[in-house]
Amino acid sequence: MKSHSEFYKSAGVDVTAGYEGVRLMKEHVKRTLTPGAVGDIGSFGGLFRPDLTGMKKPILVSGTDGVGTKLKLAFELDKHDTIGIDCVAMCVNDVICCGAKPLFFLDYIALGKNIPEKVATIVSGVAEGCVQSGAALIGGETAEMPGFYGEGEYDMAGFAVGIVDEEKIIDNTKMTEGDVMIALPSSGVHSNGFSLVRKLLADNKAALDAYDEEMGKTLGEALLVPTKIYVKPVLALLEEVTVKGISHITGGGFYENIPRALPDGCSAKIDTAALQIPRIFKLLQEMGNVPDREMFNVFNMGVGMCIVVAAEDAEKSLQILKEAGEDAYIMGTIVSGDKEVIL
Repeated sequence: MKSHSEFYKSAGVDVTAGYEGVRLMKEHVKRTLTPGAVGDIGSFGGLFRPDLTGMKKPILVSGTDGVGTKLKLAFELDKHDTIGIDCVAMCVNDVICCGAKPLFFLDYIALGKNIPEKVATIVSGVAEGCVQSGAALIGGETAEMPGFYGEGEYDMAGFAVGIVDEEKIIDNTKMTEGDVMIALPSSGVHSNGFSLVRKLLADNKAALDAYDEEMGKTLGEALLVPTKIYVKPVLALLEEVTVKGISHITGGGFYENIPRALPDGCSAKIDTAALQIPRIFKLLQEMGNVPDREMFNVFNMGVGMCIVVAAEDAEKSLQILKEAGEDAYIMGTIVSGDKEVIL
């Protein structure tokens, strides 16, 4: 690259740092490439050739999201290698709820000062998320924005595109009373509710460094554990079982996300005694004396994804998911109602 501008650099934007960042991130991007990826990063658009073999009516499914204020914690703890996993997870976990297999991902990183090594570290997490979900990282954008973000700050977002045959779209039309709800455990707080987390920590910053024996890590480390990606286990389940609905438990917790997968006339009755709630949620609840209702309305409470299947398919589904590495369990049933969550 011959492009170089001292005037632009004096304004806070170093274009050569951007080129170096791209060079450093290429080694991470290579890990994600799938047979459909065409060309290399650095072009004006990301190219992908989908394999439509066996599909009657292929439908593209897209999802976009960011990481939110969890980034503030990453800044404070100066840990940036896993936050990209969160970004990918928030997108691909949404796409899989429709039954779509993720094809590719693009990211957007905006920062106050472009430090190539730091950008490459962030992208290494994006690449890891893509590897976990089977999506190719085919492009992205890094925007240096001095005066808009502080030197040590950045924001990131991304989007994923997946594909599903029209006849295999999961749309809740087959869901009925008596169906079983299966929980896929979360890895922790994931990437939602961090505005409340930060409020709870506002007067107790030292708590981030406090080691907890039960968790086996500090609270800060536990909070930065990346969002779990459920794509491969769910795809394995879809191969063998008719799935009637999937909810990705994100912002809004149980009360917002589970009803999104329910048809009219159905509600979700949760067996609270069966729920496996990780210690981190109990710690957060105790720190702010947060009511149970609020906890379930903000956090995933240990359930990253909820899958609905027929009662007769429940045991087979649990077996498939466990073979795929998920410690899945039954968390409730579908009952007659007005698209409510009953706890």
